[in-house]
Amino acid sequence: MTPPEPPPGPLDDTSVLDLFERAGALRRGHFKLSSGRHSDTYLQSALVLQWPRLAQALGAALASRRTGTFDVVAAPALGGLMIGHEVARALGVRFVFAERSGGELTMRRGFSVEPGERALVVEDVVTTGGSALETARVLEAGGAVVAGLGAIVDRIPEGTERPAGLTTLVRVDAPAWDDGVCPRCAEGTPLESPGSRRLAR
Repeated sequence: MTPPEPPPGPLDDTSVLDLFERAGALRRGHFKLSSGRHSDTYLQSALVLQWPRLAQALGAALASRRTGTFDVVAAPALGGLMIGHEVARALGVRFVFAERSGGELTMRRGFSVEPGERALVVEDVVTTGGSALETARVLEAGGAVVAGLGAIVDRIPEGTERPAGLTTLVRVDAPAWDDGVCPRCAEGTPLESPGSRRLAR
């Protein structure tokens, strides 16, 4: 299996989306998103991030779009783990993650943040920003200052308020419907739940 090659220059919106398409990570069908809504479009970032060279390039691109200094990068498991680690590598800071226990995100495995540390929260794809904001609250409870949010892909629906301080590499406009008004459900298209937010812990 041969990975898609990143472009020789900086990654822009078009080249990021092209990497997803060439890696088979831009999927069409009937999906239940982490937000609970349904969509006919899903971005499976793991299919791009499985290639360390691409993960490193995406992490460096996302880090380059941030200004200011950070002491730590944090991500929600599982979706933000690989890209969060690569952003931390590019920034030269440590990386921690939050994971679900009893349905709530929490820091485990001995991870902690220090009071006053400046943190950047990183996700792979944001649809509502729920996981990133939940991670931010965990960090703030530990005394850290959340100084920004980052993601590879912004697929927040038009007209929906975007989380403050969010920086992304590419925006993808994709429909999303509440359960009960989804046209794919009406067509009887089988539903997939490829996200990780509701995985048992």
